Amino acid sequence: MTMNGPGTTGPPQRQPGGASPPPLAGTLATSPRKARPGRAWYLLALAVFLAGAGWLVFGISGVKGQVDAFQRVPLPQGGLISLSHKGGYVLYYEAPGAATGQLPSFNVTVAPAVPAARAQSLNAYNADVTYSFGSRQGRAVLTLQVAHPGTFRVVAAGAPTVAGGSDLAFGSGIAGGIASAGLPAALLMLLGVAGGIALFIIRYLRAPRRTQIRVPLTEPQPAPPLSPAPGSQAEPM
Repeated sequence: MTMNGPGTTGPPQRQPGGASPPPLAGTLATSPRKARPGRAWYLLALAVFLAGAGWLVFGISGVKGQVDAFQRVPLPQGGLISLSHKGGYVLYYEAPGAATGQLPSFNVTVAPAVPAARAQSLNAYNADVTYSFGSRQGRAVLTLQVAHPGTFRVVAAGAPTVAGGSDLAFGSGIAGGIASAGLPAALLMLLGVAGGIALFIIRYLRAPRRTQIRVPLTEPQPAPPLSPAPGSQAEPM
């Protein structure tokens, strides 16, 4: 049998039984890093949404204050009302269910109660404008043009007596206030929600993925039997 001395390179060692060492098998995992938007962007989207909600609350509070300041005469009695400036006024019918239900049919007359006062026209309100703040519900029904401010007498002929009471309120139009409160608020809230969804999708798409490369494990093959080197002699037993 040939021997390999120190410093020489011999054939690969074999395991007992003549089998070669099994080939190695493993998994190579890589985690590519991608830039993702930070969580601070979620706070920005939330801030935009809350700004829209705050705008809506502030705007609706302003409209409520405007409605609370209206002058009113009770129905069906009518009464006197003082209009302090010339120009346009809107008349609102207020009663339980006025914002959603059917309105009763009756005639309204606005006549000067003092010589200086003068009304120019009284016409039907052509848009559908309603409000509901707590127990107070109203709907715009008429428009009034005042040529000279002063005190006026309001007569509501044929107005029914409503359980819970009803009034005819005089004030400015609230359609512009509702629009200025609702539209910007809706846009900001929608922008905040859309931004949050977009950030979530971007973070999900750019999340690290583990890439695995598998090396197949092959069955070990039996090694061929050892044979003496040419020219060598077998060692005596």
